[in-house]
Amino acid sequence: MNHRAIATALVGTLATMATTAGQVQASDGPLRVVYPPDGRETASDHIFIIGSGDPAAAVTINGQAIRRSPSGNFAPSFPLQLGPNQFEIRQGSTLRRLTVTRLDLTPQVDPVSGLVLTSLGPTGAIARPVGEPICWRALGVPGLDVVARLGDRAIPLTPQPTAATLPDNSAALVGNNEPIAGSDRAALVTYGGCGPMPAIAAALPSTIESRRTPQGTPVRLPAAEISNLPVNSPPVVEVTARPAAIARTGPSTNHSRLTPLPTGTRAAVTGREGEWLRLDYGAWILAREAQELPGAIAPHSHVRSLRSVQVGNSTEIRIPLEVPIPVSIDQGTDWLTLTLHSATAQTDTIAVGADPILERLDWSQPEPGRLVYRLNLRGRSWGYGLRYEGTTLVLTLNHPPATGQAPRDRPLTGTTILLDPGHGGAESGSVGPTGYPEKDANLVLSQLLTTELEGRGARVVTTRTADQEVSLPDRQAAIARARPTVALSIHYNALPDSGNAETTQGIGMFWYHPQAQDLAEWLHDSLTAELDRPSYGVFWGNLALARPTEAPSVLMELGFMINPEEFEWITSPPEQQRLARAIADALVTWIANAPRG
Repeated sequence: MNHRAIATALVGTLATMATTAGQVQASDGPLRVVYPPDGRETASDHIFIIGSGDPAAAVTINGQAIRRSPSGNFAPSFPLQLGPNQFEIRQGSTLRRLTVTRLDLTPQVDPVSGLVLTSLGPTGAIARPVGEPICWRALGVPGLDVVARLGDRAIPLTPQPTAATLPDNSAALVGNNEPIAGSDRAALVTYGGCGPMPAIAAALPSTIESRRTPQGTPVRLPAAEISNLPVNSPPVVEVTARPAAIARTGPSTNHSRLTPLPTGTRAAVTGREGEWLRLDYGAWILAREAQELPGAIAPHSHVRSLRSVQVGNSTEIRIPLEVPIPVSIDQGTDWLTLTLHSATAQTDTIAVGADPILERLDWSQPEPGRLVYRLNLRGRSWGYGLRYEGTTLVLTLNHPPATGQAPRDRPLTGTTILLDPGHGGAESGSVGPTGYPEKDANLVLSQLLTTELEGRGARVVTTRTADQEVSLPDRQAAIARARPTVALSIHYNALPDSGNAETTQGIGMFWYHPQAQDLAEWLHDSLTAELDRPSYGVFWGNLALARPTEAPSVLMELGFMINPEEFEWITSPPEQQRLARAIADALVTWIANAPRG
């Protein structure tokens, strides 16, 4: 479902909505309403109502006749007022009643302090080196006198220039991600100010103090507890999470992902914020994904000789290090850069011979402590892996599939295709107007596609073959084990409440790593043309099943379960057989024509 397109959190929100919708009361007549569930709460200014009924009899919602598909499916949208909204859905003598509550997200101002209490920051326990700036902030009514206090220090918080309010990531999926006009913060002021981290002997609580006037009575509100972090001997941690710790651009799951840090990576800690640690190269990880190494000094490694080794259908670049240090990867279609942080080159010898995938390996030291390797590939990337073996960093590059001698009638001989039918078990995914769950549609197509691919000579690996629950980490691990030629996650789509379920249709593709971009575009273009289906688009998306690096991995959204007409196409056996054939044919052409150097 495309609500999954921007991070796992967004996946969970709509998947939960859809699963709940599937549990709505069973109809005692032909009329069925599957979404929204009675009691639904939403921040959207409208809601779509999804269901089905006897195609021969009219359906009304609050007395208004609605449009339906030839099979009687419907998904009209209705505006929502703030607070409870009542809906009556009728067909003949059958009546369904729903209450949908639109939430008021206007920031609530504390009448005593004049501040929005949920806006105060920072909060929790934070640690910083002496001298590093710490900034406090608060949202409140105009005209306040606001000060942050830390011990005997006072940091004035002054009104800040107006800043735009951004919508969440899902706005890009419904075609409107511009700053929000008429923001609910328009009548409020952001107060902010910064001061250097002082040297303190023990943790100190900070407060934010607000006065209605300079002579008024101050109201003190708790903020962060502040402590020092040693500059000369910062704590050192080692990653214990397997296979890697998630590195992010900031201290929350709302921040973007960076290259994961393999198990064993060591780094100095330069900041703490709640349960998050800031590492010396700038990334943040969860404290529970690492352990402290008491007494250890900040890690740094030299790099001397390195070499490549062919292992099976892959090439390993082995870089011996003194200690496992943080690394990051940047990638294009036919190149890859590996950056070692806290490293210095002492390299005179690189042993890289003739290789099926690696054309040349170059290195540079653009600045002290940052060592960059550029790998120029022969043709395109077919996936990679990154791990530590002791203190040796191992970068594995997959070779192209050996399809050169494949029989003409079995052109995928020598390939492995991994299919991941989305959802399963208690996780139903999105739900069609009749209550038919996405998990079943995903499995049906996976079985049809398996037959088509095996008939073309491919070895097929699937993450599930029955209605069973498979976790996202287990699905990712299956891709890592199989190291397939291509990995495809099979899904059908839904929308957040702010979308239009009645009109939105089409095939969409999501990729995360550049090695999968042209596959996503090829599948999209091939399927929309061959099947004469609408286009939803091709998106870069931070999705769990697009993130695996071990193969070009694409999450396919093959139509909208919640659209009345497209749902009929999704549940048509002949059309799904055509879809399976079209996907298999598209893979044959893409693999045959992919550049190999």
